[in-house]
Amino acid sequence: MDSNDAKLDYETILMIRAAWYYYMENYTQQNISTLLGVSRAKVIGLLEKARQTGVIQFRIRQDGDRRIKVEQDLISRFGLKDVFTVPGSDSLANLNESIAQAAAMYIIRRLEEGDFLNMGYGDTTSRVLNHLAMTAEKPLNVVSLTGGVGYYLPNANSNVFNARLHLIPSPLLLSSQELLDAMRREPEVEEIYRMIPLSRMSVVGIGSMSEEATILKNGVLNGNDFTILKLQGAVGDLLSHFMDRDGNLISLNQDRRLMSTSLEDLRKLENVIGVAGGPSKVDAILAALRGGYLDILITDEDTAQVLLERS
Repeated sequence: MDSNDAKLDYETILMIRAAWYYYMENYTQQNISTLLGVSRAKVIGLLEKARQTGVIQFRIRQDGDRRIKVEQDLISRFGLKDVFTVPGSDSLANLNESIAQAAAMYIIRRLEEGDFLNMGYGDTTSRVLNHLAMTAEKPLNVVSLTGGVGYYLPNANSNVFNARLHLIPSPLLLSSQELLDAMRREPEVEEIYRMIPLSRMSVVGIGSMSEEATILKNGVLNGNDFTILKLQGAVGDLLSHFMDRDGNLISLNQDRRLMSTSLEDLRKLENVIGVAGGPSKVDAILAALRGGYLDILITDEDTAQVLLERS
């Protein structure tokens, strides 16, 4: 899916959501404007387009109805602020790209000039950052939640990267606890950690225990580490911290060398957006939701349905 297709699809989803809130939930246009992060004039335009295109025919079209119902059920079940779903895809790479594009569009509508955005480590979050930086009209202020500088830099396809990066200047996993402690005391690193709680939003990927896991493919952990984690009940990770099925932290010796915001601190942040989808991520997403680490989830329709069925 190219950027124009993604934009059109995002606009269609916005149109369906606006119609649902207005006609089914009796929200005012101003309420919808705040919820969707768009102007009231935009809401009026979305509602008019919904009428013209047949989305509204004294009922919401079935596919949009089903999507909104699943989103609302997830919000209710896990106490979330919002859920946004995109259509499924035939491959993991395409799915991650679709979720990343939707997340970037979702975020850009809600960030105001001068706001800061925390960003986690991973493939999907890296894609989100690149889409944000290529579409932002004014420079974004991005703060890293972990070490691992490479995942916060522009990719080879980014001709425009409109972001000010405030990065923790270290690897994700250091060679010793003593080195980690020394790095955490560095003024530049301390300043980054002071910025994190002040940011308006935080974006985190959710890692699975599959062979496609970023932390495994990048060599941060090896196959033996993953085997031990699975035996301990790990189902996935947030910011390279592994969780059991209920979202409880599973400790590894490597944690003492890990440059990453803790799960306890992540839970204290406002507007934490989880970006993940696909069958291999279901258990990990459920763990993140059960642990109360997320406020907003951006995923695909198929995964959202399975999350409801499994919870």
